[in-house]
Amino acid sequence: MIKTRKLLCILSSITLALALTACGGSAQAGKAAAPKIVIFQSKVEIIDQLEAAAKAYTQETGVEVETRGTTGDDYFQQLKTGLANNQGPTIYSVGPGAEVEQLANYLADLSDLPFISKIGKGMAAEVNGKTVGIPYTVEGFGLVYNKSLINPADVKDYDSFVKMLQDQKSAGLNGFGLSQESYFLIGHILNHPFAVMPDYVDYMGKLAKGEVKMAETKEFQEFAKFYSAIREYSYNPLEVNYDKECGDFATGKTASIHQGNWAYGMFADYDLNFEMGLMPFPIAGNDKLAVSVPTVWGVNSQAPEADIKAAKDFLTWLYTSETGQKYIVEEFGFIPVVEGTSSESLDPLSAEVSRYVIEGKTLPWATNLYPAGIVDIHLVPVAEKFFSSAMTEEELLAALDEAWANAVK
Repeated sequence: MIKTRKLLCILSSITLALALTACGGSAQAGKAAAPKIVIFQSKVEIIDQLEAAAKAYTQETGVEVETRGTTGDDYFQQLKTGLANNQGPTIYSVGPGAEVEQLANYLADLSDLPFISKIGKGMAAEVNGKTVGIPYTVEGFGLVYNKSLINPADVKDYDSFVKMLQDQKSAGLNGFGLSQESYFLIGHILNHPFAVMPDYVDYMGKLAKGEVKMAETKEFQEFAKFYSAIREYSYNPLEVNYDKECGDFATGKTASIHQGNWAYGMFADYDLNFEMGLMPFPIAGNDKLAVSVPTVWGVNSQAPEADIKAAKDFLTWLYTSETGQKYIVEEFGFIPVVEGTSSESLDPLSAEVSRYVIEGKTLPWATNLYPAGIVDIHLVPVAEKFFSSAMTEEELLAALDEAWANAVK
């Protein structure tokens, strides 16, 4: 069953030009009598919950808060356009790493927020020694799996992964699912061959300079084999959106999907009759989850001073007040990142992420070092061609190398 709120989110992007104009009201109307906070963010799973938190804040303080969201695929481009046209939101979500660096001129210094020192080490986004991004949470991704259909001990490498796909297909089920949205199609899964390397940062630097090629790297050669097996034994992800991917998993039609703990909220409307878990993607025998801070809150430095202060006050309320912390943990379902915030009721997927973190079995998110915009503009067309043609593994890697070179020009 497709969630109505996701459909509404997609429809909202059609009128985004108007939305960003509204977002820019505070940035342009310096003579406004009272500050107004406009939040623009891409995490569709918390749209309703964030709106409820905003209403609670307005009830407590009298400060108006408007929330807006859009689909992840074109969020960043829309955000950049709004900021460049002086029509940006007051608070917005942005990915740490390349995206933060690209928007550095539009990120206010948040170092004076009273809870900064209580944020987990290395989790806040910084530019030139200043804190400019407050982490949503930590998240982890890999294979979200149905425990009644898959035993993670049986899926440890490429060969056992393929056997799982074959066994599930023989049973009339789909063994593994991707979906058509950019990061769910290629952005996240391409993280793994980078992240299992001894020094992925060094490799990515060399890749950007053309000193190495994915086509000549064993981790990517194995990735191509995984991608090829998915094409052969699973459904075509180009025909499946995020809602259907999660719906097929929730109804037992798909045994596993490549997602993270954020996906748990998608299952609220289903009467699940199985337990689920989160296991590593087994490239190169990997036994770790990819865990990082996926998104941070930034404040528009070009907004009027009164609006910047109002935004800082809202973030302080969200992370330190009893009401705000309740929304973060219980309604958003976030794994806490600020000392003093705890959760005794993590969902099963978040609990798995927390366990892997505690056990030190985590991979980095190389995605944070992707060239800005590379997934939507350069990588997606390659993945789409791969899943709609007979492109070979060698041709896939050559196309990925070309895409990367074009992205860093």
